Amino acid sequence: MRFSLLLLVSSVLASAQTVEPPKYTGPGSCASPSCHGAVQIKTETNVQQNEYAIWVVKDKHARAFANLSNDVAKRMGRLLSCTAMPQPVPAPLANNCLKSTPDKEQRCLVCHALAPPDSDRARTFDATDGVSCESCHGPASSWLGPHTTKGWTHQQSLQVGMKDLRDPGNRTTNCLECHIGTKERNVDHELIAAGHPDLYFELASFSSAMPKHWKEIGEKPNQTPDPYFDVRALAAGQAVQLRDQLLRVVRNAQGPIWPEYADLDCFACHHSLVDTSSSWLQERGYPGRRPGNPPWNLSRFVVLKQVLNEVDPDATRQLEDNVNRLYAMITSLNGDRAQIAALATSTSEIAGREVPKLTAASYDQARTLRIMKAILNDTDYITVQGERPAEQALMSLKSLYEVYSSKGKPANDAQINDAIAALFKLVDNPSAYNSFTFSAQMKALGKLLP
Repeated sequence: MRFSLLLLVSSVLASAQTVEPPKYTGPGSCASPSCHGAVQIKTETNVQQNEYAIWVVKDKHARAFANLSNDVAKRMGRLLSCTAMPQPVPAPLANNCLKSTPDKEQRCLVCHALAPPDSDRARTFDATDGVSCESCHGPASSWLGPHTTKGWTHQQSLQVGMKDLRDPGNRTTNCLECHIGTKERNVDHELIAAGHPDLYFELASFSSAMPKHWKEIGEKPNQTPDPYFDVRALAAGQAVQLRDQLLRVVRNAQGPIWPEYADLDCFACHHSLVDTSSSWLQERGYPGRRPGNPPWNLSRFVVLKQVLNEVDPDATRQLEDNVNRLYAMITSLNGDRAQIAALATSTSEIAGREVPKLTAASYDQARTLRIMKAILNDTDYITVQGERPAEQALMSLKSLYEVYSSKGKPANDAQINDAIAALFKLVDNPSAYNSFTFSAQMKALGKLLP
């Protein structure tokens, strides 16, 4: 009898100590004016307190779910419908074809909304809120109340489910779950052909365009300022981009369909057709590949190559050698899939090891300028790789110059900004990209820098 009673008491105590897994509560739980729904920025607090207001009014993520019901999404739904596929649906396609409309398909919801299992949803959760607070910050039920109490620390929130986005490597990883993809979140060539944009990303540029609704750690009261955080974030973010792109190559090389054309440069094939005498592609040639073979998309490497050379030249050389070998194997279209997967795996590990080094490195105005000049000095290599690598270099240059000029504008600041704006016009229509024109204007920009 006593033994049974002890078992009962132990069971009750164990149940009392069981911590319920954190649940997703939805953005409404953050929307109070006294929390994150204020209209004006609060400068005396650790957070702006207008985060929800910025997100719901200005941030495209808030409209991500609604986009699943627009005309383009409806057309994609028709094209990707299982009933529209050749019957019977081939095995590799059977898992991808849509059995319902995009706004109800898990394949779409995993990135266009926060779509956790029902067991992880609190009563207040609503998937139609789109890509909301907890998509980035993690399920809030365990820290939602406590994090408002005096003395509660950021570290305590991390211990009960909040994601650590103060670290730029972690932040980029979180963004790239959708902006490059994972096994569960995948934009493949089939989806792009149906109308989905191909994926590209640059942390500093995309953060600025959100628009930014947070204070970096160095901007908070009683913290050490970090005036070059955006350079640090860009540097670490480039390494994370390459690492995660390589992991996608591994998944695709081991998957049912190879080559997966989403890994390649879309605009090598999808570009404006001109008279052969006017073709920049044929004039410049196809370095590193045979004519007709679409190239591997190197946009996640061309900027990292120059950034990393500032911090770890030995790693740069090893990374460049591996990337060149992978480029040849992937672009050949009939490379050995096992060898590609193995080399991509080892190369992703190299890129991953550089993330903390790039995060911890020292950045100042002189180093920022050197990185910009290094990118511009590599213009011929970058621009011949195609529109996406050129665009990545340009986004990075804009982000770097914004930091550089914020510490002291050169006399020709307006001229430099005009030159950057003119370059963006050259990628407004990616299929009309011209390497010679873009390269000439990049070199002109280089001459304007101090």
